Amino acid sequence: MDPDFDEFLHVPARLSVVALLAPADWVEFGFVRDKVETSDSALSKQVASLAEAGYVEVRKTRNRTGRHTHVRLTAHGRWAFQRHAAALERIVAAAREPQERGA
Repeated sequence: MDPDFDEFLHVPARLSVVALLAPADWVEFGFVRDKVETSDSALSKQVASLAEAGYVEVRKTRNRTGRHTHVRLTAHGRWAFQRHAAALERIVAAAREPQERGA
């Protein structure tokens, strides 16, 4: 297995969240929920796991329209995602090599 492959991040729900956060700064919880097509409780569980591992930071605010939760990748989370994505690219490239040689 590639040493940069991150078993923790590879869980589909976590990988979807981290991939969505990668190009952004702070992202509203509801936007993440809608884009990854999950429930509030399921997303909350994944965000809590990611936060505990140091991959994301959560910010809760309150204003006259109500309470708002925002999430963003930490520097560690961004680095881990980049390494994991590179590992996946190498795995896919290695899987293609035999086909390309045989063609």
